[in-house]
Amino acid sequence: MPAACFQRREYAMSSPMDESPILVDIRAGYRVITFNRPQRLNACTEALLTALNQALDDAKADTTCRALLLTGAGRAFCTGQDLNDRLALPEENVTGGAQEDFYNPLVLRLRALPFPVVAAVNGVAAGAGANIALACDIVLAARSASFIQSFARVGLIPDSGGTWTLPRLIGPARARALMMLAEPLPAETAQSWGMIWKVVDDAALMSEAENLCAQFAAAPTHALALIKQSLDASWENDLSAQLDLERDFQREASQTPDYEEGVRAFTEKRTPRFTGKKK
Repeated sequence: MPAACFQRREYAMSSPMDESPILVDIRAGYRVITFNRPQRLNACTEALLTALNQALDDAKADTTCRALLLTGAGRAFCTGQDLNDRLALPEENVTGGAQEDFYNPLVLRLRALPFPVVAAVNGVAAGAGANIALACDIVLAARSASFIQSFARVGLIPDSGGTWTLPRLIGPARARALMMLAEPLPAETAQSWGMIWKVVDDAALMSEAENLCAQFAAAPTHALALIKQSLDASWENDLSAQLDLERDFQREASQTPDYEEGVRAFTEKRTPRFTGKKK
């Protein structure tokens, strides 16, 4: 495989001597984005969030990128906002500025990416970190991982889409209790409740996630993007509107080279060679 498939990019936001809060590994057909503040359990700062949003924009602009893997360095996936970073800012930025400037755009970027996003939760995912994971399309978690809606512990409400996403995944009763009690939810319980896709042994987490991204990198990318859009729209549409949307998206998907290739491969009894292109 070409060496270019394994490039690493660092996103340092101040001096070149600073350790980058976000690492990006460019693989064959997908990218791995890693939260890189392990000494702070990957808690979010403005520098990290700015770098992460930029990394997502770069991935979207890369026509060879057909999947994304999000994970954390060290013992945690992400523990949400670094309160030391937030308290160092002016009052107006502490009370809502982070949501408007960083977290809200981040969640919307994740949902709008035109390819699958996989979260590999390697340890605790707390606060905004939990809800960033849940904004991804598929969530894998290490058996030792946990999810915590920790906001009430510091007198805040869940953000980063948590009050929208969590009730839709596990129902309002469980979402309400998790948010009000701020108790850790073990990964295996999260799986049994339908909050995440799968729990795997800790040692197998990254290989499982990377294999999944490699599979997506060979998939009909535009069809997967339309699936993402269809599912998100279904929460607001009635049945008639959703049927119309399915009709329109199916027509669009059927006009791609991947549909032609899929049918041809089926009739020839071989594995399809999808390009992921719209035209």
